[in-house]
Amino acid sequence: MALELNENNFETEVLQSSQPVLVDFWAPWCGPCRSMAPIIDELAGEFAGKAKVAKVNVDQNRELASRYGVMSIPTMILFKGGQAVGQVVGYTPKGVLAKKLESLL
Repeated sequence: MALELNENNFETEVLQSSQPVLVDFWAPWCGPCRSMAPIIDELAGEFAGKAKVAKVNVDQNRELASRYGVMSIPTMILFKGGQAVGQVVGYTPKGVLAKKLESLL
């Protein structure tokens, strides 16, 4: 299950993480976001212990979305060493995201 992020835990869970982190910026009303949800949760299980997979609800965390320039959702941003190192916008197949995460391990 993907980790739920908000303003309070983002720095600890993402920016200070020793593991790479995939963050899914989403909203409940977004169709493609809902399609991505099972993929995000599967990746969280598959990469457990190696990388973190997390979600940010943009409606509840507008500041985080604007800080990372999220204009359309879903947007998945990859972080390593506290820095955003990659980004994918829109529905993305699981294999593509898995490859991107693998490359950061």
